[in-house]
Amino acid sequence: MNIPYTTIIIDDEPPARERLSRLLLEFPQVFKLIETAQNGTEALEKIRIHRPDLIFLDIEMPGLNGFELLEKLENIPIVIFCTAYDHYSLKAFETSSIDYLMKPVRKERLEKTVLKLQNVSLNLSQASIKELLKKLNDNQEQTEITTLTVKEKDRMRFIKLEDILYFESLDKYVTVYTEGRKQLCEQSLGQLEAKLPKEFIRIKRSLIVNKKQVKEVFKYFNSRYGFIMQDKNATQLISGRSFKGELDKWLNIF
Repeated sequence: MNIPYTTIIIDDEPPARERLSRLLLEFPQVFKLIETAQNGTEALEKIRIHRPDLIFLDIEMPGLNGFELLEKLENIPIVIFCTAYDHYSLKAFETSSIDYLMKPVRKERLEKTVLKLQNVSLNLSQASIKELLKKLNDNQEQTEITTLTVKEKDRMRFIKLEDILYFESLDKYVTVYTEGRKQLCEQSLGQLEAKLPKEFIRIKRSLIVNKKQVKEVFKYFNSRYGFIMQDKNATQLISGRSFKGELDKWLNIF
């Protein structure tokens, strides 16, 4: 395998792809970025066309997640996982063919990956890799995403999920609300709903709220509920009628 490694970045968050792309430019002797992909389905096609030496792979994505993507590949390249999850067992990544980077990816941590690549084993069997993926996939349900990446002019900001009050979709844009602040998010509500932990619930087609940030709930007319949030403005949100059944399961106090 030639160096620099032909490389594809696979991540559904545009800010994360942009950040990693910039970092790889600082290691031109190691990485040759040839493509990026925003989901598993797109990545599958690009991997089959370009046959990269190495991929940086987000784990949790809409459609095909990272593990499901790899299971569909006949020949698996060197894999470096990039994820916002905190609880994957690091022991699972002891193999020299796979590394693991926490988001936001730091240059100092990427330098360690570069050192590890110097000792990568090119003879690790596909069966061994797939066995590792099975173990990782079995552990996936025990993990929770902990941060959200948003773009802010020429930089990126990482928001702790616990600080988010709610998400609101208006027209083609999704806004993230925290105390005294709102920012645009480049993911759709559907994409967010697929990866957010159980502390978040969709109460309306255009609203996802953080249960832990709800101060009070009251019955609203026409089979709806009102939610008063814990911010200083005591923001009030109203649920949609079609979400009553799911909300009743959560709000089994009425």
